[in-house]
Amino acid sequence: MTDSGEISTATLKRVERAAGGLATRAVSMMDERLPWFRTLPADQRSWVTLVAQAGISGYIPWARSRNADLRLTDTVFGTAPRDLLRVVSLRRTVELVRVAIDIAEEHIPALGATDAESTALRDSLLRYSREIAFAAATVYAAAAETRGAWDARVEAAVVDGIIRGEDAESLASRAAALGWDPSGPVLVVAGSAPLGGRISAIDAVTEWAKSSALTTVSGVQGSRLIIVLSAWNAAGSGVRGPQLPTGLESLFGGGPVVHGPISPGLAGAVSSAAAALAGLRVAGSWPGMPRPASSEDLLVERVLAGDRTAAAGLRTDVYAPLAAAATPLLETLDAYLAHGAALEPAARSLFVHPNTLRYRLHRIGDLTGRDPWNPRDVAVLRVAVILGRQERADSETST
Repeated sequence: MTDSGEISTATLKRVERAAGGLATRAVSMMDERLPWFRTLPADQRSWVTLVAQAGISGYIPWARSRNADLRLTDTVFGTAPRDLLRVVSLRRTVELVRVAIDIAEEHIPALGATDAESTALRDSLLRYSREIAFAAATVYAAAAETRGAWDARVEAAVVDGIIRGEDAESLASRAAALGWDPSGPVLVVAGSAPLGGRISAIDAVTEWAKSSALTTVSGVQGSRLIIVLSAWNAAGSGVRGPQLPTGLESLFGGGPVVHGPISPGLAGAVSSAAAALAGLRVAGSWPGMPRPASSEDLLVERVLAGDRTAAAGLRTDVYAPLAAAATPLLETLDAYLAHGAALEPAARSLFVHPNTLRYRLHRIGDLTGRDPWNPRDVAVLRVAVILGRQERADSETST
């Protein structure tokens, strides 16, 4: 390649004098060729103009330095605010650079005093345009790394705040900084963190969320991985919980994975996280537990472990509807449980037809979301009745 030393000092001075006009022409050409450039506000257009001027003017010191030891990232891109990186994408920056280099290649070689100098200028500009492209890529890569590190810190702070039960307002400001909608329905999933460290675990969640078109924030808390899911289509959801996205369980290490209930907003995320972690703590007492499992399916275990929230949930969601029903559902349930969930003897003890008992049991299922023919749900119904009657007895005693 032609060495920049073949370009005389006088020619470089002519190029230097022409740089301002060439930059103005380049900006005018950007306005003509690039429709998106015309829509930029005045301040952002001025930033681009600064970069264009620096890009063309930067050729002179670059050529004089014989193409070495000159940081184009500072010389060219250091003239504009860092906000420009958020406004103009790397792809658009390449379009801008291409226009500026086209203008330079069209006019600068003609400033050579001889044909040899014109050729040297053209070859030198070719190398310079390559260096400008590398410098742009370096600037955007550094910005992406910085932004990624900042996002990771904010994301970790959001997850930590959810786990600790921070107020919704402080959580919302952090979540908004991540572009995360803090008002929609959310669900928290907890399990052991996979091998490989915190960064690889979070990266895996991010890649999975992108490929599944989901919105998540996640964090590693000690040995646990916490994932907060938001704005996904929970089609197929029912009383037993949502249909979770495919592949969610693969993000966790070995052992149980538990999700809390769907809850609205960041305040709901706090309660969903509390339920998920409470379920995770007692998951070892359920052999053969599905993965993932709902914290609602671990209510009995949570009650036995002293979880007052779980006990209150059973009283409110299971016992209270049965006690308030016009049909004697509590009496029906008592007989059904007393006879070991056997239909015929329970019906005889109540002096009703077995079909009547079946109807009542279906009503119990509809009201509570618990299946009287499912052994685990039978345990939930039994514990809920005990808790409800204990609370009623305590209330009567205190009065």
